[in-house]
Amino acid sequence: MHFVKMQGAGNDYIYVNCLAEEIENPQETARRISDRHFGVGGDGLILVLPSEVADFRMRVFNADGSEAQMCGNGIRCFAKYVYDHALTRKDVLRVETPAGIMRLDLFVEKGSVKRVRVNMGRPRLERKQIPMKGADGRVINEPLKVGRQTVNITAVSMGNPHVVIFVDDVAAAPVAMLGPKIENHPSFPQRTNVHFVQVISRREATQRTWERGSGETLACGTGASASLVAGCLNEKLDAEAVINVAGGKLELVWGDDDCVYMTGPAVTVFEGDWFDREE
Repeated sequence: MHFVKMQGAGNDYIYVNCLAEEIENPQETARRISDRHFGVGGDGLILVLPSEVADFRMRVFNADGSEAQMCGNGIRCFAKYVYDHALTRKDVLRVETPAGIMRLDLFVEKGSVKRVRVNMGRPRLERKQIPMKGADGRVINEPLKVGRQTVNITAVSMGNPHVVIFVDDVAAAPVAMLGPKIENHPSFPQRTNVHFVQVISRREATQRTWERGSGETLACGTGASASLVAGCLNEKLDAEAVINVAGGKLELVWGDDDCVYMTGPAVTVFEGDWFDREE
């Protein structure tokens, strides 16, 4: 199976062209190929597929084999993949995902995509849209009991569930300790992504992410979008801000049309052929 490894702000995925390849069990393939010791290594597996309603269809499988509805960094690299591999010559794409059809604007230099702007869609803020158990309404700076401690959370869905926690020092945030506990908290029937965010100014924040199904990652595009929205809802951030992640910077805008727009890098790391170790 031929693959290409790509990364957007350090969020790395393995891409397979399923217009030419066939994967019978993508969940198991994702678990094996994402392993950083026995596989290629990555935050997950992304499949390039045909679509009847858009230019292409994207499926994302986390490193544990679970399927994600959307991946902001992953879809930027998806756009670079299909353009750089001459599957399209369009610089504006529509990509079908389980979270809806996403518009992508490609910034091309010398025949190769360098950056991509993604319309991440409208944030979903009602509790049942996250989804999160409890009374109807929005979850803004709401206390959540996690073991013996209580943390204040803001919940946002960007097609997949996110919890944002504002902290004074993101470097000292207990990501590895609290992240998996909140991810698997009984309040979240589909589990959740968890983000620890330190506000630097009205137009800048730094984020660390515990990604559902993958653990701590260097970046999360839907998470950065959720962090911007949460920052606005808590009156900590303006509607346009830079979110710093471990792998770089993402430019976010919550537009007047209620959609969140994200711009960031897309980089090819290497490509090769995968021979399943159990064959």
